[in-house]
Amino acid sequence: MVNTVLNTITADAFKTVADRIEAGESGADVARELYTKHKRAVFNGNGYDEAWPEEAGKRGIWRIDSGVDAIQVLTSDKNIKLFGEQNIFTEPELAARQEVLLDHYTGTVEMEALTMIDMIKQHVIPSVKESGVGPLAELEATLPVLESAVAAIHAAETAEEKGALARVLRLETMIDIRDTCDAAEAVVPAEHWTLATYGDLLFMDMYPNPHDAF
Repeated sequence: MVNTVLNTITADAFKTVADRIEAGESGADVARELYTKHKRAVFNGNGYDEAWPEEAGKRGIWRIDSGVDAIQVLTSDKNIKLFGEQNIFTEPELAARQEVLLDHYTGTVEMEALTMIDMIKQHVIPSVKESGVGPLAELEATLPVLESAVAAIHAAETAEEKGALARVLRLETMIDIRDTCDAAEAVVPAEHWTLATYGDLLFMDMYPNPHDAF
């Protein structure tokens, strides 16, 4: 879908230029005017650098920082007009894709959250209890938070509402809980930690028992 969106935007821009040139305008004049109007969007630095979104904001460039938020505007009037004029998608087709994308995202986040719950219950908390060190109370407190978040997604009535809740769960709640789990891993002795460490994963194909490598 990302490539479809980018290609549609590009095609629309080329059509704008072609229509003006075919109407008699000079190609150089059209290019000059469009560059002058939109040059604030031209950026030749590192587009992945965290400083770029901040710079884009200073330049007055509208942006969407969340995939879920981007999916939510797929059926905006502007986008319905764009895809319709380019004969790519009709309004019902855009609505269908929006719902499918949101459902896919929500389902993926739900599986991740349920996996995290299982890992905490079956591995992290037992490891902390066995070793006698680590943030046991904090870990136990994460479970109702995760479970209630998943329940809230199930209770939401629309795909848009479910997607918004899933975004918070994945990018905020689960990130914070991951920090708690990392804090436990940092202090629990290796012999009590039942989950694979990064060292295990990196060297598991080299040693029958990965712990022998360290």
